[in-house]
Amino acid sequence: MPSEGKHTMTAAHDTGGIHGDNRPNARPIRFRPGDSGLGIMALLVAVACSSQGERRGPPTGPVPVTADSAAVRDVPVTLKAIGSVQASNTVLVRARVGGELERVAFADGQIVKQGELLFQIDRRPFEIALEVALADSARDSAKAASAAAQEQRYAELVRKDYVTKQQYDEVGANAEALRATVRSDQAAIRNARLNLSFCSIRAPISGRTGGVLVRRGNLVRASDENPLVTIRQLTPIYVNFSVPESRLPEIRHHAAGGRLRVEAMLSGDGAQARVGELTFIDNVVDQTTGTIVLRATFPNGDEILWPGQFVNVVLTLTTLHDVVVIPTQAVQNSQQGVFVYVIGPDLTVTVRPITTVKLSLDDEVVVGEGLQVGERVVTDGQLRLSPGAKVDILPGT
Repeated sequence: MPSEGKHTMTAAHDTGGIHGDNRPNARPIRFRPGDSGLGIMALLVAVACSSQGERRGPPTGPVPVTADSAAVRDVPVTLKAIGSVQASNTVLVRARVGGELERVAFADGQIVKQGELLFQIDRRPFEIALEVALADSARDSAKAASAAAQEQRYAELVRKDYVTKQQYDEVGANAEALRATVRSDQAAIRNARLNLSFCSIRAPISGRTGGVLVRRGNLVRASDENPLVTIRQLTPIYVNFSVPESRLPEIRHHAAGGRLRVEAMLSGDGAQARVGELTFIDNVVDQTTGTIVLRATFPNGDEILWPGQFVNVVLTLTTLHDVVVIPTQAVQNSQQGVFVYVIGPDLTVTVRPITTVKLSLDDEVVVGEGLQVGERVVTDGQLRLSPGAKVDILPGT
């Protein structure tokens, strides 16, 4: 029997584990009983990985890849954001005089035209007030006429010294006071007529009404805090959205050259995007978010856009003409920059450094330099490629 301290273990490496090795010059690995079990396992893993690395090498045949060709086209320079729809005009309709509501002349949600009758308040108290004002004016006008005639008589008498100057002044002051009273009566008449007209509440703008908040028979108060109805103008309509403040100089530069196109799309809306134009840039940047608010105006003749909705907004700043584009997935990154694998006529690949233009495109990249129109680039399968490798372009790409 072997003595203590001289026990040995032999580990031979093959594809199945540690039980045998058919490689030439394979040397046994010996372990002593005092060696750590953790160290033994680490060494076995290292041996296994080394064996796998020796068997691994470049592909023996062409690497299957997908490819696409560099194309030339016009590319719009756009900004994308989430916008909220807002009525171009909103009016809270309130009563300007109080009284009993006799009539509601429209239905909830109805489209009304400017000047169209909405509500009718009982006119009788205001008709009476107008009659009183007219009567007061007639009475005071008669007094003023008499005082004016007396003033003329006293003017003649004072010249002949039949009356004193003080008497004449008193008569003249009375006549002037009555003339002022007549003017006050005329103002009262106009006010009475104005209040009478306020009994008929008409639409101040054209738009769509909301729900009616009062019904016939209710008493309404002048300038009540709660409106009778709200009217919102939907044609045209606004869409407000925010963009980073860093893009403000670019936006202002392009906006100075003319109106900028804005598209609005509802989430899940399969219809064509609504087209409007940029009409407003806010005069302050939100310091909390670092953004600035823009507004676009849309005709909205079909009233698809509705106040309170959220929409996807695309602002087009300009269009780059005849630029080279490739699919985004073709672009690879390295410490030296971005590059692509270009497929040659003999189906071998070369590494080609390129420069790209930073634009917000969905699935394409604008190439500044490094590619010519028509050159084919690898769009999938790059992980197995190296310069000079052969490729097999999969059908349909």
